[in-house]
Amino acid sequence: MDVILLAKAAILGIVEGLTEFLPVSSTGHLIIAGDLLGFGGERAKVFMIAIQLAAILAVVWEYRAKLGQVLIGLPSERGARRFAVNVIVAFLPSAVLGFIFASAIKAYLFNPLTVAMAFIVGGLLILWAERRDHRVRVFSVDEMTWRDALLVGFAQTLAMIPGTSRSGATIIGGLFFGLERRTATEFSFFLAIPTMLAATLYDVYKHLDLLTLDDIPLFLVGGVTSFVSAFLAVRGLLRYISRHDFTFFAWYRIAFGILVLVTAYTGVVIWSEPG
Repeated sequence: MDVILLAKAAILGIVEGLTEFLPVSSTGHLIIAGDLLGFGGERAKVFMIAIQLAAILAVVWEYRAKLGQVLIGLPSERGARRFAVNVIVAFLPSAVLGFIFASAIKAYLFNPLTVAMAFIVGGLLILWAERRDHRVRVFSVDEMTWRDALLVGFAQTLAMIPGTSRSGATIIGGLFFGLERRTATEFSFFLAIPTMLAATLYDVYKHLDLLTLDDIPLFLVGGVTSFVSAFLAVRGLLRYISRHDFTFFAWYRIAFGILVLVTAYTGVVIWSEPG
């Protein structure tokens, strides 16, 4: 396979892993990076979604002890069952709306200019969330009720707009709904497992006809770099939020979005058009 193509896959894997669990939108970054690298088309969109699976595995590995305890405790422990129910309840809104609108979203919103606007709006929402009075009432994932989980699940549906950020929507939504910062972040990680797994498998299944055996090295390279960078990002984010809020990510989003709009307006970069 073309070495240049493999290098592009590695770069996109790193971008996916580093941004998937940060409130900055992995899909948005992948769309923009893919545009800059000349890595586009339907097969490229499938690749960008498929490498999310490796990022999921990084979370599974990081929380293997917690997930193992839940699986073992499901038959007999109330806490384990409540945790599982909360994740399922939070997953359902995105599952239903994603099934209905996924094709239209990919057709009309997967473009850099839409992403840029979502980056800016998302950044402003984060600034608002951080500057309002944050009254915490849920201090751990195990304290969450199904109602808390459902609210976070509805917040996650906003992430169907590329550039919004699934992690950003769930974490900031959690803060609005009274979750402690680390609790909102960890629940976002756990919710990512069924959400991203379902989206990845569904999309790959729908587009199997676009893929060939020659694509396997491409997916392996992207998957490995995605796993490693996601693992580092998850650990880094947990350390970061122990001492900081999300204001830095808000300003990063706003600056990045403005940069894309300015380059589009001035013609410095010819971004792909909607549709």
